[in-house]
Formats: sequence, C-alpha cells, structure tokens
Amino acid sequence: MNQPQAVHRADAASNTDLPQLYRMMRRIRTFEERVGELFVRGQSAGSMLHLSIGEESAAAGVCAAMREGDTFTTHHRGHGIFLARGADPNRMMAEIGGKEAGYCHGKGGSMHIADMGLGHLGANAIVGGGIPAVVGAGLAARHKKSGAISAAFFGDGATGQGILYESMNMAALWQLPCLFVCINNQYGMGTRIDQATANPRLHERAQAFGLAAETVDGLDVEAVAEAGRRLVDGVRAGKPAFLVVDCYRFYGHARKDKSPYRDPVEEEQGRNKDPVAFARNALISRKLAEESALDALDAEVAAEMDATIDFTVAQHEPPLSSMFRDVYAPTEPEPEPVRSRIDRILARA
Repeated sequence: MNQPQAVHRADAASNTDLPQLYRMMRRIRTFEERVGELFVRGQSAGSMLHLSIGEESAAAGVCAAMREGDTFTTHHRGHGIFLARGADPNRMMAEIGGKEAGYCHGKGGSMHIADMGLGHLGANAIVGGGIPAVVGAGLAARHKKSGAISAAFFGDGATGQGILYESMNMAALWQLPCLFVCINNQYGMGTRIDQATANPRLHERAQAFGLAAETVDGLDVEAVAEAGRRLVDGVRAGKPAFLVVDCYRFYGHARKDKSPYRDPVEEEQGRNKDPVAFARNALISRKLAEESALDALDAEVAAEMDATIDFTVAQHEPPLSSMFRDVYAPTEPEPEPVRSRIDRILARA
C-alpha cells in the first residue's frame, strides 16, 4: 500500500473495534482541549504546549495493536499517544501543570513525560530525539526473547534528522522488533511538508532500508488500526516497519501559535478531515451506536477530563529540596544546593 487510503466499511460486521477506537479518540481530543484551557488559565508549567488535535487516529489506531510489555517513545506532541497506552489523565495533567503528583513529579512538564511502568521511555522536545531509544529497547527485547516491540512516534519534521535513518538502518540490519510511526501532520513548525522535501512519499525512504513501509489516511481510524496491526505482527516476527499516518494539525505549532503561515481556506479544509467526527458519523450510519448514546459518552468523557483540571489545581508544586531527585543514582549523595552552601558558609563567618 504505497498511497494514503481510507477504508469505508458500510457493510462491516458488528464486531468492529470502532466503538472502542472512538472512545479513545474522544478522550484524547477532550484531554487536549483541557490542556489548552490549562494553558490559557496560566496554570501550566513552562511556556510551550503542543496539541495533537487532528491526529487522534494515529495514537488510538497504532496503540490498539500494541500490548502490555511493549515500549515506546514520543515526540513533543505526545499526550494522546501516552493516553492511548493507558496513562492516568489526572497524573498527566498534573505533570503538565508542574505539580508533584505528575508522572515526573512536575519536573518534566508537557514535553518530557515518561513512565517505565507503562513502557513509556520518554517524550522528547528534541526533534527525533526519542527515536534511537527504541533501537536499544528492541535489541534488549530480542536478547530477552520477551516478544515485545518498541515503537517510536515522531512528526514529519523528524524525517529531516539523520538519527532517524541511522536508527532505521540498524533496526533493519539486525532485524529488531522496532516500529517507526511518522505522524505526518503536514507541517514542521511553520514549514509545509512539500516545501521541505522533494519527495513527500515518506514511506519510500524506509523501503530503501528494507523496512516494511506503508502510508495510511489518518481520517479513518479503522484503516490506521488495520495497518498498525498488520505491521506490528510483522515487527514481532523480527521484521521492522515504518508507518506514515497522514493527518492535519488543526492548530498552530504550539498553543500560542496562531499559524499566520497558513491560509484560512487551507485550515478550514484541513479541519474537515476530522478523524473523531468521521468515526462518530460511521458509528451512526452503520448503526453501531445511537446518537444519544454517543452524546452520553461524550458528556462522560468531558466530565472525566474536567476533573483533571480540578485535580491539578488542587495539587502542590514539588518542593525545592526535590530538585536533584531522580537526577542521580539512589546511592549517590545529592549535591548541596548553592543557597544551602552559601547559608552554611555565612553561618560560620
């Protein structure tokens, strides 16, 4: 499958996973909307937040093919991916808010969330920075014969980074259980993909290294899930793969970016490729769910995500004394803060 394609299933059987996929996409969409609200309220940590609204099918579809024990890395737009892998939205929002109850005790923020217990090897603010970690994780899984895979999620901007090609080459050379997932939202910051690369058929680059490679239209989460399942099965058998999920970034590069580099007509057309709305309409048209039931589900998810803000606001920031915690090995003595050292010296004078 070399070109993007959406699969329409008007006659699909009722045993489809679409209801579960829709629920996850709705949770991701609503969580991201609440992240934006936290930023506007001035209660997020740091000055940068990157939302994945419009990209929900990539997270929900690919992660549906993964299982317990698999590992992954994300980019700076990775909230939805972690949520699709089982993250607690309260702890996620607390981390984004810089609170100690967060996954990294408030010291990682939006772009550096990690949790080894759920296989999250870390989000990364450096473009492509998390990709090589899955090669190491894939090598470890192969040696341990664990049957686990490791997936790297990144944006189209990372296809301009050399580390991606070094990682793909090593994974192909050693036949490691690695999956490379490029979420092509059409823009690397303010530069459109066709202005950054002569050949926007990104999957062809992976094919040159010998990886199984496909491109799928992110409008249809079922098509993404099918491609993800097919490639993940191969990855578990030692056939590394590369999947491009074509979608559209609904808003600017970061929450405060008003995207003046995009034409309003283009933005309107791009937002019409809404995977959440597409899945909702499919559920109704295929009589897999009543509209009233979906309204109730949406309200339930909204209440769940509203609670994440209340939870975050009620938490406290990490104490200054914890600044070195998790930085050094547990057996290493923590460095003395400069202020403590000055106070100690002055007290002796």
